[in-house]
Amino acid sequence: MFQLGKTIVSEDIIEKDFLCNLSACKGACCIDGDAGAPLDADEAKILEAIYPKVKPFLRKEGIKAIESQGTYVTSEDGELETPLINGADCAYVIFDEKKVALCAIEEAYNQGEVSWKKPVSCHLYPIRVQDYSEFSAVNYHKWQICDDACTLGEELGVPVYKFVKEALIRKFGEDWYAELEKVASSKKS
Repeated sequence: MFQLGKTIVSEDIIEKDFLCNLSACKGACCIDGDAGAPLDADEAKILEAIYPKVKPFLRKEGIKAIESQGTYVTSEDGELETPLINGADCAYVIFDEKKVALCAIEEAYNQGEVSWKKPVSCHLYPIRVQDYSEFSAVNYHKWQICDDACTLGEELGVPVYKFVKEALIRKFGEDWYAELEKVASSKKS
């Protein structure tokens, strides 16, 4: 672990390799698990505001889940997250012609309908950020459904932090990321 500003960062994000391999996993991270994508309060408000523009991109099951549960839900732990369809798929999941899970929010973004790409927790994956009162913990989340992504990242030499560069900058800023790169360079020397 090392500290960058008000973050404590796991060395795994520098040392481990990762590159999503959607052709292998089919987007399983969006349909497996027992909870929706973590959201912060600002993101929950954004989801409410953009729902009318995202709705045309959703599957009927997603629309039904969102209209019965809301654009976001509060977990038993008091955490905000995206709603699920029957306790499985994220309500915002859609599928392409190859049955690969994609994000309807991101598709609306790609089509120019909304200016918000998707929840930062999704954008950052496989990094998970836990906010505490004095600092944020930045950790690599190892999940077996991403084994193919680890293999591909290793084959192509893409460390986790480079795979999620855009998301890390979105979350922490360009200066923070530049400092992270300096730490990564010094550890490789």
